Amino acid sequence: MNYILINAFLAAAPGAALLYYFYRKDRRKPEPGRLILLSIGLGILSTLPAIVLELIIDPLFYGLPPLEYAFMTGFITAALVEESCKLFFVYRFLFRRSEFDEISDGIVYTIAASMGFALFENILYSQGAETWVLLLRGFTAVPLHALASGIMGYYIGKAKFESPSLRFKGLFFAVLIHGAYDFFLFTGTWLGFLILPLLIISWRKLKALNSLALTEDRFFGRS
Repeated sequence: MNYILINAFLAAAPGAALLYYFYRKDRRKPEPGRLILLSIGLGILSTLPAIVLELIIDPLFYGLPPLEYAFMTGFITAALVEESCKLFFVYRFLFRRSEFDEISDGIVYTIAASMGFALFENILYSQGAETWVLLLRGFTAVPLHALASGIMGYYIGKAKFESPSLRFKGLFFAVLIHGAYDFFLFTGTWLGFLILPLLIISWRKLKALNSLALTEDRFFGRS
């Protein structure tokens, strides 16, 4: 039980901090609290199809050499499946709502969904996990979910006002970042240290995209 509580906190705290940061950036037209909570709930729900798909897909890569297996598991089993599920739930249940009226909304709602996903995922990982694993996931995997999904959220927001197909551009970048993170760790080599610069680069990219989104929203009179 202690592991579950610790892991729930480690999953919630970094995600909540990132969500609050980007939520507060849009001071003129903040998103309704009920939709933030809905987004978190959708993120939790998105773990269910993700788990089923991962159980089906991962055995397809059994027998591959270790490096190839790490690549396929990182980019396909984990990144593509998980980010696609988050995209589906955000697009299906939030995209067409009237309250989704800014590009920056896509970032906030998708980060909130990633927070729900990471929260539930970390609770599952807490079963029998060692403390160092909980800490590693809390301070790297949880922000990774928020950063990769937040970048995808920018393109979901752009899709709202331009071409709906832009959401797949966002999915591509989310899978690229998420997959690289998992691949680096799954190799069990020095490549694992590359997750730190990956997180820093992703953080800077998301901040830049959020600033761009707020500028575009103001320019077009959305905020």
